[in-house]
Amino acid sequence: MKLNYLKLKHFKISFRKFSGIAILLLFWQIGCTFGWINTKILPDPITVFYTLWKLIISGSIILDTLVSLWRVLIGYLIAVIFGISLGYYMAINQNTQEVLTPIIEILRPIPPVAFIPLSILWFGIGNGPAFFLVAFGAFFPIFTNTFQGIISIDRIHLNAANCLGASKKQMVFDVQFPAAMSFITIGLKTGVGVAWFCVIAAELVGAQSGLGYMIQLNRLTLQSEKVIAGMIMIGIVGFLMSRLMLFVQRKLTPWTINAK
Repeated sequence: MKLNYLKLKHFKISFRKFSGIAILLLFWQIGCTFGWINTKILPDPITVFYTLWKLIISGSIILDTLVSLWRVLIGYLIAVIFGISLGYYMAINQNTQEVLTPIIEILRPIPPVAFIPLSILWFGIGNGPAFFLVAFGAFFPIFTNTFQGIISIDRIHLNAANCLGASKKQMVFDVQFPAAMSFITIGLKTGVGVAWFCVIAAELVGAQSGLGYMIQLNRLTLQSEKVIAGMIMIGIVGFLMSRLMLFVQRKLTPWTINAK
């Protein structure tokens, strides 16, 4: 009896999570059916999802998705390496912090999309601009949270480790990084979202493959249903990436009971 109650409760929670999407699709379909929405500009949901299904069956949108994910992976890994390394080093080295902070503060407010023209000039058309923009965009949340996490460590913990004879390697990997991990994981999760946004923006103007390029190509040929199908695929992949990073966050910081 208790098991059935738990299943029913889980079903109610899951229904509430997706009820907003269902209501949106319902009103969208009604608006198109009664002519309140111009279907040449915004096709009805049935047409869009049928188009998305055909693109999945043909494999074209899957290939574009994999290309975009590959660009995100490479750029994101670059951002992780430089963001964590520089964030840690600046947090423990006052001189480096004073020298590099003005540069960081000048570059941070600049949107990654502003670098699209320059990235195309520097790296040409293809993967290069996407790698650069993804790395640039994802770097700052990772760097900022790593830096904040390291400087937020209670001095008592560091002194206790020193008194117990911790080596430099143990101090870094057994004390500092575990203590700052809750900050770092937030930066990693935020960085993934920024990386996905940046790769789509890069592909819209500086690539010949990927989801962004697919959307731009169909926009030029006025195939709105394929444009929206591509947008839905972007949303689905972004959602799955967010859930994956949430899983990683819980594994790395299981003590953060407020993580959702």
